[in-house]
Amino acid sequence: MLNKIARLLFVVACAIMGYMWADYFIQQSASFKVLQYALLWRALGAGIGGGLSFLILFMLTFITQEIYDRLMPALIGIVVALGFGYGIGRYIMLWIPDADLTLRIFVQVTFMLIFGFVGISLGLSFASRLDTLVSAIQKRNTDSTSVKLIDTSTIIDGRIADVCETGFVEGTLWVPRFVLQELQHIADSPDIMRRAKGRHGLDILNRLQGSDSQVKIEIIEDDPPGVNEVDAKLVVLARKYQIKILTNDFNLNKVAKIEGIHVLNINDLANALKPMVLPDERMEVKIIKEGREPSQGVGYLDDGTMVVVDGGRPHMNRTVEVLVTSVLQTAAGRMIFTRFNSVVT
Repeated sequence: MLNKIARLLFVVACAIMGYMWADYFIQQSASFKVLQYALLWRALGAGIGGGLSFLILFMLTFITQEIYDRLMPALIGIVVALGFGYGIGRYIMLWIPDADLTLRIFVQVTFMLIFGFVGISLGLSFASRLDTLVSAIQKRNTDSTSVKLIDTSTIIDGRIADVCETGFVEGTLWVPRFVLQELQHIADSPDIMRRAKGRHGLDILNRLQGSDSQVKIEIIEDDPPGVNEVDAKLVVLARKYQIKILTNDFNLNKVAKIEGIHVLNINDLANALKPMVLPDERMEVKIIKEGREPSQGVGYLDDGTMVVVDGGRPHMNRTVEVLVTSVLQTAAGRMIFTRFNSVVT
């Protein structure tokens, strides 16, 4: 609201300034036609002033915070240098009071040109060094072993909250603002399933921010410019700060590893914690559906591991004893292949 009021006042001030400039030129003019249409000229001056104000406001929309931060030190250096050059020129002209106007202008422009170039060089150099210094400080203050980036899929999955409560994940979890916005967008989706997932993710984030949480949640505003995809932004931030990404997204996992970024995958952790089984080991499983092959049945262990039972199709919806023949580990999880031994219940 204050920004809108300031813009309105700026437009009004520019229009008044244009009116005053027009009035000044009218008073300096001896032309009868100019004096005859004085009101029209004043209105034209006010219109030009207002138009210039809109042009300036339009140009300001292209100046982002990052551009402002980079250019401000350079602009300050240029202004100071130009002022210093102007002052030196004026001081020299005090020793030559009888110099004509051309010489005065030549001396002023020469010193302003010299000091202006020096200001531009020093200002740009300072801006570059300041940006490098800020990046170095941020990297130095970021402990790569305690800070981790978390993506939207991990928050929605929800298992990260349980993992953090056990203390296996500690330190600080960075949630970029663009990840939070994506989560909010999913929570506002017209699709019922997506909306439920988004709201579940927001609940998980609130749970991680609780007073009894083992981790610290920080919302960071760093948004890599020129990158549109959320996954690509996470990769850029992880590479910039040399930190890990916490995710269960298969594609992000692959891309991050190609970029040389360490990934903590929740699915990999879940698969690693599943109990090991060996060939010829006996186990009990309830067959709940048919398999791909004519004689196969499929059941699941308590942790969700799929068990394929050769010869189990005739025993649908019954608990059977099976003999493990082989174990297949895939990116999606673990599959246990068995053959039917006997009916338990």
